[in-house]
Formats: sequence, C-alpha cells, structure tokens
Amino acid sequence: MFEFIRTHQRLMQFLLLLLILPSFVLVGVSSYNSRGGADDGVATVDGKKITQQEWEAAQRRQLDQARQMMGAQFDAKLFETPEAKQAVLDQLVAERALNAEIVRSHLTVDNAALQKAILEIQAFRKEDGTFDMDRYKAALAAQGMTPESFDARMRHDMTVQQLVGSVQQTAFAPRTVANRLSDINDEEREVQEQLFPIANYVTQVKVTDEMVKAFYDKNAALFQVPATVKAEYVVFDPSVVEKQVTVSDAEVADAYNKNKARFSTPEKRTASHILIAVKKDAPAAEDAAAKAKAQVVLDEVRKNPADFAKIAKQQSQDPGSAELGGDLGVVQKGLFDKPVEDAIYGLKEGELSGLVRSSFGYHIVKVTKVVPETQKTLEEAKPEIVAELKKAKLSAKYSEMAETFTNTVYEQADSLKPVADKLGLTIQTVEGLTRKPNPALGASPVNNEKFLNAIFSDDAVKNKRNTEAVEVAPSTLVAGRVVEFKPAAQRPLAEVDTVIRQRVTQEEAARLARQAGEAKLAAAKASGDAAGFGDAKTVSRTKQPPFKDTAAVAVLKADVSKLPAYVGVDIPGQGYGVYRIVKVSQPAQPDVARRKQEAEQIGRAIGNGETYGFVEALKHKAKAKVNVKAADLGANKSE
Repeated sequence: MFEFIRTHQRLMQFLLLLLILPSFVLVGVSSYNSRGGADDGVATVDGKKITQQEWEAAQRRQLDQARQMMGAQFDAKLFETPEAKQAVLDQLVAERALNAEIVRSHLTVDNAALQKAILEIQAFRKEDGTFDMDRYKAALAAQGMTPESFDARMRHDMTVQQLVGSVQQTAFAPRTVANRLSDINDEEREVQEQLFPIANYVTQVKVTDEMVKAFYDKNAALFQVPATVKAEYVVFDPSVVEKQVTVSDAEVADAYNKNKARFSTPEKRTASHILIAVKKDAPAAEDAAAKAKAQVVLDEVRKNPADFAKIAKQQSQDPGSAELGGDLGVVQKGLFDKPVEDAIYGLKEGELSGLVRSSFGYHIVKVTKVVPETQKTLEEAKPEIVAELKKAKLSAKYSEMAETFTNTVYEQADSLKPVADKLGLTIQTVEGLTRKPNPALGASPVNNEKFLNAIFSDDAVKNKRNTEAVEVAPSTLVAGRVVEFKPAAQRPLAEVDTVIRQRVTQEEAARLARQAGEAKLAAAKASGDAAGFGDAKTVSRTKQPPFKDTAAVAVLKADVSKLPAYVGVDIPGQGYGVYRIVKVSQPAQPDVARRKQEAEQIGRAIGNGETYGFVEALKHKAKAKVNVKAADLGANKSE
C-alpha cells in the first residue's frame, strides 16, 4: 500500500487532485451559489468581483500548464467539461479568499527571507551552484517581468504558503491510526498453495467439429480479413517548392542595406549597485537619514573603490544583488527606474556615480564593463539574409503551388499524371492499405487516418477518382487513387480450424481445472485438511509475492477471522489455484524508518483535509458567492 504510494508519487498527486477538486466543487460552489446578475461578475469575494474575462484567462492558464506538463498525452477535452471549468472558478474564489485574509491580517515576508528564497531558485543558479544574475534577468525578461514585479509576486506567494502552511504543517496522524495502518501494511500471512494447471487437463478434452463450428460462428470478428487497397499517390511538401526558389546577391545586398541596424550588436554593459532603501513618499526626516547613510557609504567606496563588492555585501539593502556584491549582471534598458538607468548609461567603464534617487531609495552605481556596439559585414550577415528571403519566397510560392496541386487533382481526377507532370512530382505505389493506420508503415504520409478515410471513400473506391488533397502534416499534402480494392472477408473455417481447436482445448482445459479446484476448495473448507498443499510461504504487502500477483491479491483480501482460511483463484493462462492461509502475524523486526515515513504521509493527508476546511472558513469569512449555475458552465467557451 505505502510502497505503491512511494513509487507512484506523481500518479498519487494527480489522484489526490481529482479527489480534492470535486470536494471544492460540491462544497465550495454549492455553498456560495447565488442568483447574482451579470453585473456582479461570475463570483464575488470580499466585495470584489471575479469577471468572466478573469475566469476565462484562468482556464487558458490551466490549459497552457497542462499542455506543457502532459506533452503528447495532452487532451483539451478533459478541461472543457462544466466540472473542470467550475473547479477553476472555485480555485479563483479560494485564492481571493486567501488574499483577503492576508490583507486583513497584515501578513508579509521580510526582505531577508525573500532574498534567501530567490537565491535558492535552481533556475537562477550556475552549474557550480552560485547565483547567476544574467540567468535571473533573462528569465524575468522572457516573462515580461521586472525584478521589482518578480519580488512582489514571490513575496505574495511566500505569504500565501506561510498562511496555508500554518494549518497544514501542524496536522499530525494519531499514533493509533498510523500504527493500525502500518500494521495492515506489514501484516504477513503464511500460505500453502495447491495448483490445478491447465496442462494437466488438456488430454481430457475432446474437441468435436460442432464445438469448432460453434466457436467460429460466435467469434466471427476474430477471423475477419479487413478490406485493403493498392494505391498510387503523390506528395506535395516544401521540398518540392524549395527546388524552384533562389535568392540573388543583389537581393541580399538590398536587404542588408535596408536593415543594417538588425545586424548590429548593441553596446553591452555590466554594472553593480548599492541600495540604501527608503520609500518614495517617506517623511522628510526618514529620507534625509537614508540619504546621509548613503553618503557615508559612497564616501567609503570612493576611499576604497576596489572594495565595492565587499561594501555592497555589508551595506546594500537590495535582496536581489547584495549577496552578489551588488552585481546586476548585463543590464538592459527598461528594467530599472529611469534615474538608475540614466546613471548606468551615463558612466564610462570603471566609473562610479554619485547618489542616485529612485523610487526604491538611494543608489550608488558602478559600471564594471562596457562592450562597444559591433556591426556585421554583408558577408557575415549573408547566410541569415538568404535564409530569411528564401523563407519568405517559399511561403508565397508554396501557397501558389499548393493551390495548383489541390485544383489539378480535383479537376483532372482520372489520373495523378497531370499533377505530377505539372509540379515535378513522383507517383508512388503502396499496397495493403487498411482503413486504420498500420504501425508497420510508420510515418509514411499515406499511413494517416485522414488520407485513409479519403482513399476508402466511395468516390475513390467505386468511381476510381483521385482523392482530394489531404493535409497529413503541416505543409504536407497527399492525393491518391485506388489501383486495386479487396473487400473485407471472413477467413474460411477450414483455414482457421487448427487455431480454433487449440483455443477451444485451452478453454475447456481451464474449465476442468477450475472445476477440480473448486471441488478441492469446498472439501478443504469442510474438513480443514491440508493434504495436497505445498509448503507454507509468506505473503505480505511490502514484499514481492511468492505466487502470481492475482493470487497474492486474493490471499491478502481474504477473511482471516477464522484459521485456516481458504480462497480459490483463477490464474489467467496458468489454471486454478487454491490457497490455505494458516497463520497471520507481524514481522519480528518492524521497519521503524518506513513506519515513520508512513505516519508522515498520513499526517500530510490529514493536513490537506484541514487546509481545505481552513480555506472553506475563509470563503465564509469573505462572504464568497458564485453567481453562475453549474448548468451554465458548459456554455462558457474558453479558448
């Protein structure tokens, strides 16, 4: 039981989510449902609306996250049900209720804790484990965030975790409950086995012609040979177009001259700073004190310029850079307050600024390196320009030729030769196509469900006309025509007689084995006799079973209130087993470490339940209301 949880953690997390979300839906939404109008939004929490647009945006975020996590297994239909959309809405309600409690309670996270959390984010660290300011800046820029907005988001998320954790982390499993569950998990059963193998009864089976015919008639679908097609086909893709597209030197030179700025590398600057924090609207006395402190630090830096990093670690109040000696990495325009940005771009390499006032306080800025702007020559830029011009031409030419391909296979539908001659295509042949894709054909363009539907259509099969142009992959069109069609047929009884006799023999032998095993089971229950059973073996939930899994599961589920206990089991492909349970006990040496882990797992489960109750209480406190009915959710179209 617990071993399964440990080895399938991601699956268990998903199952827990499935268990929790319906609870949110049933308790959360139904408890706060009202008949508000459209002007009230889809929900209200703490007097504030959740709009239809916010709800749809949350659904899109959920789809994007699921698409990234699930990859090829992603199925958007799972998220289009009313229940899934309702769960998203209730999650929004829960988040707003938590936010309202944070504001009411004036909860926050201090700068030291925030800085520590940022420095520990693995995505921002170099291979040697140290913080990488360039990665940090690049990651934020890719998400359209500034360090300030990222700090605010991190601070909020940590505050929410702090609030929820105060409930979740105090939960624990009562010792009696944890011990009882661990006892069940550790329980060992001594079991004797008597097998009734199918092989022992094969010689007793006499298969008649009537039995073969009955099986053949009852299982006709097993002996169907599907319809097949031999087909000709042509493929149109970008490789066909590429042969007809060229780019001249004159075109390259013209593109270069018109877009020289694109082929230049802008100046690159790295900088460091020291921040003495003070709010923009701080009282004059507070501002003056911060400025005086900053001046003292500036004087110290000017006196010992080589110690800038050391002084920054000691004095800077910027949680993102202080531990790095004030290093801001490679700076980019737009990431800093205007006064700080102007100072960075106004200094030469190695120069130090005076005091610079921003909305965050007083900065001392130092430009540590300046790499001048560079310009690629025409020859250096040529490969990139050729690729771009060719791509643009390919796009236009592809559209033109794709239209020709589509029209020709339709208008001259008696043959593929006209389109092949016009576009320089090769007519290929394939045999044995069936209505469903064949794994043996792999990624062949004709091994595509849309194309197979077209080639098996009445127009293609009966009228021998070209199929339409079918898009089987991005920018890849295929058209085909039937050369030969073989309809579906049933294999003759004589052809499959031997196979059927083997199948019927096995089924009858399995029936006889089960019959003998059930007779033994009934006799053993009546007498308690151990005759015929093998040596006792130990079965438990924590060890690999000595019997087939099917048998082990049945043994562990059996009622052992009275011993010996008996259970009979069909063992697929093997026969029938009868099991005599003679002893139930606990191991002599319990696994103390594992039991501790199990108690922690139970505690986390209890913590999740208590957290849910806590969030529900916060919803009531925030007067949360959902203003849409569950029946209306199916009409909501999320993109």
